[in-house]
Amino acid sequence: MIRKALLSDLDSIHQLTLACAKAMISQGIYQWNEHYPTRSRFEKDITQQELYVLEEDSILKGIIVLTELMDDEYIPIKWLTENKNNLYIHRLAIHPDYWGKGYAQQLMNFAESHATSNKYSSVRLDTFSQNKRNQKFYKTRGYQQLGDIYFPKQSEYPFYCFELVL
Repeated sequence: MIRKALLSDLDSIHQLTLACAKAMISQGIYQWNEHYPTRSRFEKDITQQELYVLEEDSILKGIIVLTELMDDEYIPIKWLTENKNNLYIHRLAIHPDYWGKGYAQQLMNFAESHATSNKYSSVRLDTFSQNKRNQKFYKTRGYQQLGDIYFPKQSEYPFYCFELVL
């Protein structure tokens, strides 16, 4: 079941993302660290009603943030659609115990269905340039890679921006 996150989910969400960071680092992917994502960032996501959780048998298996707000880092990107009426995806994460079982697909299907039913022009996101698995995942779903952005507190390497026109 996919539902909006509650403040009572905060500990589980934070633990899930710490496990993700540890698992990615063990694979040489330095995408998440002590600077991102933070517990306070998730608290804000929940308060803004933008964080969704995928729960099965009372176990939180994944999360995704859906927002209409464009981060300043995205401004220089040459997007395929106008910078209005777009849905942005952030902080998609599946607990490493459940990687490869289709949960990320479920969350992306949910996000894209939400975008279509709410008549957004496109879905936009970024993924780490060193995370080849994520890049393939989004390209397979029809997303087009457009440009690079940087988050210096996370990595010296770029993050690639992607967009799916609906």
